[in-house]
Amino acid sequence: MTIKAGDTFPSGTLYEMTAEGPSGVSTDDVFANKTVVLFALPGAFTPTCSAQHLPGYVALADQIKAKSVDEIICFAVNDVFVMGAWGKSQNVGDKVRMMADGSGLITQQLGLELDLIEAGLGTRCQRFAMVVENGTVKSIDVEAPGEFEISSAAHQLSRL
Repeated sequence: MTIKAGDTFPSGTLYEMTAEGPSGVSTDDVFANKTVVLFALPGAFTPTCSAQHLPGYVALADQIKAKSVDEIICFAVNDVFVMGAWGKSQNVGDKVRMMADGSGLITQQLGLELDLIEAGLGTRCQRFAMVVENGTVKSIDVEAPGEFEISSAAHQLSRL
């Protein structure tokens, strides 16, 4: 079943690259006492994700955070090393937190898997954006396959 507004974000571990190396972070800690805009995409270094999705959030990060958002998270089924390298290549700095769901376990719990096996990419995450307040999903916008509109930074900013 796909997660929806009003549901609790599932408990599990996401990974991020730190100055000390890869670090596992509990989703319970990620969302505790915060408002977070989390956007997910099929994969790091892919065309739409690299040209539009992530750059949009980097460009609008200050405006989004000015709407009482504590953190912006980019989420993908990639390993932590890829997410760290992609964040550096996109100059995200501290504007967007790059979180890896390397094995897709959180994606499975969300019910938002994307089968890209025939394209040689395995099982990934659908493109979506959600607002999570203190662990509860307040809104979620899941894109139709091949689309990029409602999960964009501009659209999410307009909804805050």
